[in-house]
Amino acid sequence: MLSESSAAVVKATLPVVQAHGEAITGRFYQRMFDAHPELLNIFNRGNQATGQQKAALAAAVVAYAEHLAGPGTMPWGPILDRIAHKHVSLGITATQYTIVGRHLMAAIGEVLGDAVTPEIAAAWDEVYWLLACELIAREARLYTQAGVPEDGSVWRDWRVTGKVRETADVVSFTLVPVDGGPVPGFTPGQYTSVAVDLDAGRGQQIRQYSLSGRPGADHWRITVKRVRGTGDAPDGMVSGFLHDRVAFGDTLRLSPPFGEVSAVAGDGPLLLVSAGIGLTPAMAALEHLAVAEPERPVVLVHADRTGAAHALRDALPRLQERLPRLRLNLWYEDAADGELAGLKAQVATGLVDPELIPLSPDAHVHLCGPLPFMNAVRGGLLRRGVPADRIAYEVFGPGMLRDERV
Repeated sequence: MLSESSAAVVKATLPVVQAHGEAITGRFYQRMFDAHPELLNIFNRGNQATGQQKAALAAAVVAYAEHLAGPGTMPWGPILDRIAHKHVSLGITATQYTIVGRHLMAAIGEVLGDAVTPEIAAAWDEVYWLLACELIAREARLYTQAGVPEDGSVWRDWRVTGKVRETADVVSFTLVPVDGGPVPGFTPGQYTSVAVDLDAGRGQQIRQYSLSGRPGADHWRITVKRVRGTGDAPDGMVSGFLHDRVAFGDTLRLSPPFGEVSAVAGDGPLLLVSAGIGLTPAMAALEHLAVAEPERPVVLVHADRTGAAHALRDALPRLQERLPRLRLNLWYEDAADGELAGLKAQVATGLVDPELIPLSPDAHVHLCGPLPFMNAVRGGLLRRGVPADRIAYEVFGPGMLRDERV
């Protein structure tokens, strides 16, 4: 817990720190990368370019300080678990928290100037190290559970044994370990980090991709959407590399499976709601259930631009045969090509209306898709009486749901 004296200081200075949060975190990243350019190989440069990363960090630090300084409604246990899983998938080490702390505190001093007294600096340093120690403890447990060796390396070489173009912008890769060892199991909803060495001396970059195949198979599958630049957001470095440069027989470095969210949690009816490439954990869930729980009632609600843009759609007729209680509701912004031979589905035009989602009173729910989509669907399901603790969701990239405090 935050000491009583520090809690009073943090409460008094929260408005100022919050008002200057993005300036502080922007300066922090600049300082840290200048001093430790090797860390650019870990952080997502796309999120740095758009400002999403500094905004997410500022919001997280301020929210955690609010949590420590007084009673709050933010469920910090699940949020810390989410951050810890992401960190271990990147190979973050305990010693790196010292680097982050040093540059974050220096950035606060540089942005706020003489307003940062020794008392204020000490209070915010205490906030940082309470957060860091919680994460270090969680991450140590995850490394142990994953069997990460003592040298701390999370990376293992995997060979590409298949590359399938699912749509114009989506490709699936099947992979097996180069060392011939066992293929780790995973829970539908988990992801692996993929590390690639970019061309033209741009160094390493790492991205997380949900495992989209069946747990227990003799291979892994990831399904990758090409990220196309819009506005201030650049083209996806890693997705473009995987689409254009990686072929059958090539080798990729992958982490163990991580991710705190299960897409098949609970018993009884299951509702899977996805949009775009957010379908990947839902597909892993269906592949798993087709073998492990074929009689479980499942509703899949998926939203996409068109039927042609709906990746992995060709697998649905096969899964319907294996899952007799699977119900499909597909929403396409343009439903002109919504039909697929052998597929029994209700196809609607436009955006998903949460009020029209088929809902069993005792259903467990899993959401995955863009943040605005999940905000809208989760809010609608909460209004319809679904308890918050029965709605799981996977957030791609930095940020959190708007109503995560609920």
